Amino acid sequence: MIKYWPYKQGIDLNNEVANLFFSTRQKFSYALLNKTNNLLCIDILDNYGRSVLFSVILMELEKLILDIIELDLNLKNIKQLNSKILYDLMQKSLDKFSSKFNFIDNINIYIKKNRYLKNILFENKLLLEYMLTYFIFGSYYIENNIFAFDNILTPKEHVAILFENLVIQISNIVMFLILENMSSLINIANFIHKNKLCNYSYLSIRSIALFRNSLFLQNLIDIYINKPKQIYSSRHKVLLLSANGILSKYIYISRYNDFIALSKFQLVFIFLIEVQDLLIPQIERFLLILTKVILYIIINFIGNSAIFCIRVILSSFNNIYL
Repeated sequence: MIKYWPYKQGIDLNNEVANLFFSTRQKFSYALLNKTNNLLCIDILDNYGRSVLFSVILMELEKLILDIIELDLNLKNIKQLNSKILYDLMQKSLDKFSSKFNFIDNINIYIKKNRYLKNILFENKLLLEYMLTYFIFGSYYIENNIFAFDNILTPKEHVAILFENLVIQISNIVMFLILENMSSLINIANFIHKNKLCNYSYLSIRSIALFRNSLFLQNLIDIYINKPKQIYSSRHKVLLLSANGILSKYIYISRYNDFIALSKFQLVFIFLIEVQDLLIPQIERFLLILTKVILYIIINFIGNSAIFCIRVILSSFNNIYL
């Protein structure tokens, strides 16, 4: 039986929010292995490091919700301040996690200079605005044409998936910023080894260098290929926690406004997708027909050749006996 998220403010909504925070925190005791097909920045951490980082993010989210309630911000205020709220959440989470491991350097987030962070902020509605709306106001205040169901009938599982995705994505940003802030591979290795946070797959400087380069390439592919394709298909990739590790799945979401904001290069890729969708079925149909014709010709040729050979053999036998 599907259970639905409360659609208005009240005791039921407060209880559901508290229960979701509790159940999510419980999942941090799982084996937090990356079971997706992509690299994550948190892959460089061991299970303990990921658990600590997730706990920091969860604590900052709790503080954020309480602050918004205390300031009595309405939904319009949250929409207007959404990017700033996300920025502050990233910065506070970064500072808190860094302080836990005596990382003295102050890391400031410069979004304009970083394509990866710009890409994350591009998705900020999915990362934060919807979650704050669900948690503080209820599902009734989500636009009715955004997801594949009526806003009042929002499944609890849907809200849980978005929440877990938010925690993992913010964690990725924190680790990305720490790695980017360190001037050398040796500093990265010293940081994760000294604090006993290192995933055994990245013990050597060479493996860390390969990890960073692979992340850089993956981010470019995500920005210019994967993201336009997801937007065009009205899909969004989310990360979630399970007993088997961190998994990925796609959810439907209306992305009309995101489509309008795409760059010319990204639109060119979407045009290529259109061409692919148009031509590939035709090419496949043509190749199928061509294959059938070739097989028909080969079969007829072999059949006629066999009949001709049999006739020649029979004719030879007849000539011998005559």
